[in-house]
Amino acid sequence: MIPKSNKHLLAFIALSLLLISCGTPAIVSTPIENIDTIPLKSITLSEAQLQNWNTADLVLDTIPGMSVNRAYSDLIKDKKGQTVIVGVIDSGVDIEHEDLDDVIWTNPNEIKGNGKDDDQNGYIDDIHGWNFLGDAENENLEYTRIIKKLKPKYAGKNLASVSESDKEEYQTYIQAKAEYEEKYQEAIANKNQYEQILGMATPSHGAVSKALGKEDYTLKELMAVKADTPTMQQNIAFLSQMYGFLENGEKIPDLIKNLNEGIEHFDEQLKYDINLDFDGRKIVGDNVDDINDVNYGNNNVMGPNPEKKGIKHGTHVSGIIAAERNNGKGVNGIAQNVKIMAIRAVPNGDEYDKDIALAIRYAVNNGAKVINASFGKYYSTHSDWVRDAIKYAGEKDVLIVNAAGNEGIDLDQKEVYPNDQTSTLQEVSDNFITIGALNYEYGSNLVADFSNYGKSNVDAFAPGVKIWATTPNNTYEYLQGTSMAAPAVSGVAAMIRSYYPTLKASEVKQILMTSGLTTNATVVVGGEPTSTNKFTELSKSGKMVNLYNALILADKMSK
Repeated sequence: MIPKSNKHLLAFIALSLLLISCGTPAIVSTPIENIDTIPLKSITLSEAQLQNWNTADLVLDTIPGMSVNRAYSDLIKDKKGQTVIVGVIDSGVDIEHEDLDDVIWTNPNEIKGNGKDDDQNGYIDDIHGWNFLGDAENENLEYTRIIKKLKPKYAGKNLASVSESDKEEYQTYIQAKAEYEEKYQEAIANKNQYEQILGMATPSHGAVSKALGKEDYTLKELMAVKADTPTMQQNIAFLSQMYGFLENGEKIPDLIKNLNEGIEHFDEQLKYDINLDFDGRKIVGDNVDDINDVNYGNNNVMGPNPEKKGIKHGTHVSGIIAAERNNGKGVNGIAQNVKIMAIRAVPNGDEYDKDIALAIRYAVNNGAKVINASFGKYYSTHSDWVRDAIKYAGEKDVLIVNAAGNEGIDLDQKEVYPNDQTSTLQEVSDNFITIGALNYEYGSNLVADFSNYGKSNVDAFAPGVKIWATTPNNTYEYLQGTSMAAPAVSGVAAMIRSYYPTLKASEVKQILMTSGLTTNATVVVGGEPTSTNKFTELSKSGKMVNLYNALILADKMSK
């Protein structure tokens, strides 16, 4: 038996020899599979580095990116790939964005604006995709909907009074009710706390800004302000404490912006997510419990808001995958040769299983080879519909890239939807890959503090902290989450399918999981310093997805 410590080395040598024999000297210098074998230094990222860190190379740059720039310069500089359609099931996409307008899919078999279903696919004038939400924007969370649906049946009852056939449903109702009450109290408390901090930060910042003659000051400049009154002393002390909560390069205006966004978030939770009196679906007009009721929605993939509010998430995701490369604007997407199929099915709140199932089938039936699924929830009333759609995509050779979620929990202990497993051991299809999020800081904080993980239910990790990408109305922002890690992998998958089109979806999944970089380092999980584990134990592959390595392995497998 080969000693465990030598297996990576032998695999590396074998792969190198194979590539040499194939006459491809440009890709002999495979990155070291286990980066623990090379010395690494920790660096503070400049703004330019931070905006592009997910494309960096861990070996060359000491930043745990996906070696995107290296892949383009060393492996595919003189190669031509095929166009790949990537379906983005999300909140909607700004298809007019300066960095996306040339990479948006156009249905070749549909005549724009004639009010007919020219291609007979069931969707009228679906020029760039489909909007399964119609004019709906906000929605309840799934456990809120469960309470509303089941309360008339189970209110005031206990387990002993429920029939045997209803016990599972009753338990779901009780669990949903308990979570609702917990989240309701949390939202109120958090909103109040954010408002209190903002109420102190705003006047303190105003006073210091006036004293310095500018708003964008550093901590050093703050501490140099003359504290000649008790009030100014309090202002300086408070703001200096706030600097301790800011991330790399952020200043007090960023804090105030984050506080306002937090207040807006918790306010929306109380208005929509957990409001038992709110019905966001009424405007759509369909029956969400009837998978055969498919005549709903419209072709407006940017949503009903004329200011394009509510589609930031889907626009950001699309930019990560395929923002126009080397056009001198904003950001370069991970993949070239891509067309984004915009499918609006994720509201501000929890998605409906029916919409997701039909969205997957729409993407598959209209030519997508990769589907990005940056959404998820912890309750599902029709999970079988979505799993059937996942299996359908697998049968049609379509890869689905799924975000693991942002609660910092072990998914082997708590089920999240969508998923491809009816248990932690049995997958329904081999075309579904779940991605956790990496931080740009190599070391014990390598895994994003919010990222879910799981040795069985998460497949790999990719960059997901402070990702710079497209947002509506020709703007760009940093966003973070496993929602940003999944499209990074969708971009890598699209590149594989572009340059090695004979490879099947299941093979692409295996390449993504097998070819990544790994580390034996112990890392913090769930954002708790006392909660640690080996990085290799946090996903099925124990790997960080890497475009450079993935293309090398794809080249090998295709031959």
